[in-house]
Amino acid sequence: MEFSAYGRLEVRITAADVGKRVSVRRLTGPGVTEGKFTDTVGVLASWDAGVLLITRKSGEVVRVDESSLVAGKVVPAAPARRRGPAATYEELARTASRAWRPVESERLGGWELRAAAGFTRRANSVLPLGDPGLPLDAALDAVRRWYRERGLPAYVQTATGAEGTQELLCAELEGRGWAREVTAGLWTGALAPVADRADAEGVVLGREADEAWLARYQRKGVSEVALSVLGSGPSVWFASVPGPGGGAPAAIGRCVVDGRWAGFGAVEVDPAQRRRGLATRVMAALARRALDEGASAAWLQVEEENAGALALYAGMGFSAHHAYHHYREPS
Repeated sequence: MEFSAYGRLEVRITAADVGKRVSVRRLTGPGVTEGKFTDTVGVLASWDAGVLLITRKSGEVVRVDESSLVAGKVVPAAPARRRGPAATYEELARTASRAWRPVESERLGGWELRAAAGFTRRANSVLPLGDPGLPLDAALDAVRRWYRERGLPAYVQTATGAEGTQELLCAELEGRGWAREVTAGLWTGALAPVADRADAEGVVLGREADEAWLARYQRKGVSEVALSVLGSGPSVWFASVPGPGGGAPAAIGRCVVDGRWAGFGAVEVDPAQRRRGLATRVMAALARRALDEGASAAWLQVEEENAGALALYAGMGFSAHHAYHHYREPS
C-alpha cells in the first residue's frame, strides 16, 4: 500500500479512477483496536454515495464503504501470462463465438444478440464486444424486447480477469438487478503437448455428431436446432471411443479448428469407464487433426465447480485466461 513521507497509509484514489485497477485496504470490525485490515484488488467499477464497488478477477463484486478506507492506490494491470499462447480477450471471445453459432443473430452496435431456441446460454445470450450504440438502459431494453419476441429470457455474457474484460459492465448489470447465474473459465494452452499426451488408438473421428455420439452426449433430446449449433464452426470434428457391446461410446469429444486455434468441448466419458485415460486419448486424437490443419494453440471452457475437469486440463498444460459469466434479466 502507499505510505506518505511521514510513514502513514494514504488513500490515493478518487471517483475519477473508476475503470482502473486499484488496490485498497479497509478496516473491518468495530474499531481500530479490535478491527482488522482487509485488502482488495480489482477494477473500481463505481464510487457513488460513499460506496465503492470493486470487481475482482473472479467476477466477485466487493462493496467497500468509503468511511472504512485506510489506504488505496491505482495499480498496474495484471502482468501478462508467461504460460501458454498469447491472446487478447476479444480475440478469444470472437473465436469461441465462431465455434458455437446460434441459429439466429442480430447486431446492436458492437453487441451481438444470439438465439437458438434456448439450447445453451452461450447460443442464447448477448456477446457485448464494443459499444451498443445506445445508452446502456436503452440497449438493455432493446435486448429484453428481442428475447421476449422469441419466448426466451434475456442473458448477457460478460468476462472478467483479463485486460479488456468487462468488470464495469458486470457492476452496471448487477446494479440494475441482473443476476449472475453461471461462471466458467476460458483456459488456453499449447496444442502440440495435448497431441503428445497419449496415443489415439481406438478413437474414431468424423465430421458429424451421429446417433452413437449423441447417445453419450450429456444433453438429451437433442433437436435440429441443437444439431445446427453442434455442427457450427469453421472446421468441426467429432471424436468417439466405441463402447463395449456396440452401445453408447465410452468417450466422446468435439473440436473446432479456426486458424491458429483449436477449441475443445463436449469431452465426456462413460462413468463406468473413467480413470482409464479415455478423455486424454480423445483430446490427443482431436489435437493431432487440428495440428494437421495448421492450428498451434488450444482453448476450452470449463465450469469452476468441475474439479475433475480442472485437474485434467491443468495436467495437460492449460491455464485460466479469463472468467466469463452469464447474467439473466431481472424477473
